[in-house]
Amino acid sequence: MPANGLALGPKLRYLAERARRIDIGSVLDRAKEVRDEHGKAVPAVLVDMLWSAARKDVAFQDYVDFDFAILDAAERETFMTHPVSAQLAQRWSQPAGRAIFEDKIAFNRRFDRFLKRAWLVVDEGNADEVRAFIEEQGTIIAKVPVSHMGLGVRRYHAKDVDDWAAFHRRLLDGGEILLEELIRQHDDISAVCPGTVNTTRITAFFDGSDVHTLAVAQKFGRGEVSDQMSYGGFYTMLDPDSGHALSAGYDSHAHVHETHPDTGFRIADFQLPLFDEAIALVDEAAREVSEVQYAGWDVVVTPTGPVLVEGNWGAGVYENKPSVSGVRTGHKPRYRAAIGF
Repeated sequence: MPANGLALGPKLRYLAERARRIDIGSVLDRAKEVRDEHGKAVPAVLVDMLWSAARKDVAFQDYVDFDFAILDAAERETFMTHPVSAQLAQRWSQPAGRAIFEDKIAFNRRFDRFLKRAWLVVDEGNADEVRAFIEEQGTIIAKVPVSHMGLGVRRYHAKDVDDWAAFHRRLLDGGEILLEELIRQHDDISAVCPGTVNTTRITAFFDGSDVHTLAVAQKFGRGEVSDQMSYGGFYTMLDPDSGHALSAGYDSHAHVHETHPDTGFRIADFQLPLFDEAIALVDEAAREVSEVQYAGWDVVVTPTGPVLVEGNWGAGVYENKPSVSGVRTGHKPRYRAAIGF
């Protein structure tokens, strides 16, 4: 049995695939990042990264992001990693459930009561309906139904549209066929970043009876349509029992944000408003599709309560960054207590 307590078969398949796709140049670049940040010798870092990947299910980027170079073996064992999360996602989800989570239209239909906003699907025959919807909303979000990392998401304003027939065709041709009402976020979140709808990622596990909160991350954008890192966003971990920030913000590109670059808000002072209500929303949503028990839920807190943005059956990993937070332990003990691996 592997050190993480998961089945040997998926681990071996993962390692074989990783070995097939390994990019030595990329690994070397990451080792140099560690050298620059922590003063470690590149050869020693390379050996440690490769050993950690093969024996401890640590992705190369996890090694960099979670500062493994400055942690001892016991501290490293407390951190969740993407390979372990991927194995959990495979074990605790079924294809029928994954299909709902992977298609944003299917997800909206199944989770409509948790969205608490208007939405519309664009098709060949509803140009007039699309125009009426956008003019009523003023500003809308358009999404490609199957996409990842915040890609395929755009923001449109009714005032900018001159030719509605051409705009309708543009949406169809670009695959941007899911239109949603723009979410108005809580003033306490707008105080940090008003130009982006900033989501809270709540990773949870439904054991068939209870829903367990495993980790909570608060993402912040930079005024773009998405708060993902591909749009310049960053995150901080929140205390999973109180919703208060544990540290400054950071990303996977060696950027640390003591304050938000656009507003000057001190990230470590952030408290998610209506935190208990956000946890309650996920507790209910996580029971909706029994074929997916382990997921990452993106929630936005509005002035009237939390709303669901989307669910991710491949939950990914958000963790503490010790060099920023001073917290040298991760969330894996919470995962193990809830899931039993």
